[in-house]
Amino acid sequence: MTLRSTRDILEAVKEGRLSISKAEKVLKLDALSIVDEIARLDLNRHLRRGVPEIVYGKAKSPRQLEAIVSAILRNSTESEILSPIIISKVSKDQARFLRLKFSKKICRLKIKYFKEAAIIAFVPKTDTSRKEGKVALLSAGTSDIAVLHEAQVVLELLGCETIRFNDVGIAALRRLASPLKQIAKFDPDSIIVAAGMEGALPSLVASLSSVPVIGLPTSVGYGYGKGGEAALMSMLQACPLGICVVNIDGGVSAGIIAWLIAHRSALARDEQVQAHSK
Repeated sequence: MTLRSTRDILEAVKEGRLSISKAEKVLKLDALSIVDEIARLDLNRHLRRGVPEIVYGKAKSPRQLEAIVSAILRNSTESEILSPIIISKVSKDQARFLRLKFSKKICRLKIKYFKEAAIIAFVPKTDTSRKEGKVALLSAGTSDIAVLHEAQVVLELLGCETIRFNDVGIAALRRLASPLKQIAKFDPDSIIVAAGMEGALPSLVASLSSVPVIGLPTSVGYGYGKGGEAALMSMLQACPLGICVVNIDGGVSAGIIAWLIAHRSALARDEQVQAHSK
């Protein structure tokens, strides 16, 4: 049985596939796993929000990551929940270590390493994903692609359909014309726009689209506004309404916000279909 959200649990109880006592155990909001006094894992976050706890890999030792993944896997086995385990900002060495440690230990999950996005994920071998809406992604320049790819990987691991266009910044507006037409046809629930330097692309896209735009500033730039600071301030001061801005290089944050929007939109569409079919 695959339980990926509170909704899944309630439906399983209603249909008699899950007992009330088992559902109560799974739904406990205070479910924590203390890992060697180095981490306190929020085990039921994905049940409350639909989003699993994403482990931030940077500055953690390979052994610490091994202990954290092991604890998550133990809990996943007990509660029969199949949700991807995602570790962000991992180095090549960390990814290699985790692959060696877990490749022969887990048969029900496969390990995926996304080098460009610096993400390693443990995902079910059987495809249990459901379509969770659609998100379009744009990068202003080639240097912004890695951070945007991080957002895209998170979205796709959570079952979202995506479309992406790279290097369409305002330095040559004609580059944006064709992608915008294709995005309109794709009909996304939201758009993520990654940009460094002056960070102007999200404003332009927001002025030409009718869905929420998520501005993703990247640490591309130099001089006075170096490290993405100019891009962040520009997006925060954007004139067009309907722009949400995440932190510099916050690919995971952008992906999660876009997924939450897309997920709710997909649920609303499903409910409309069900209502019309009755």
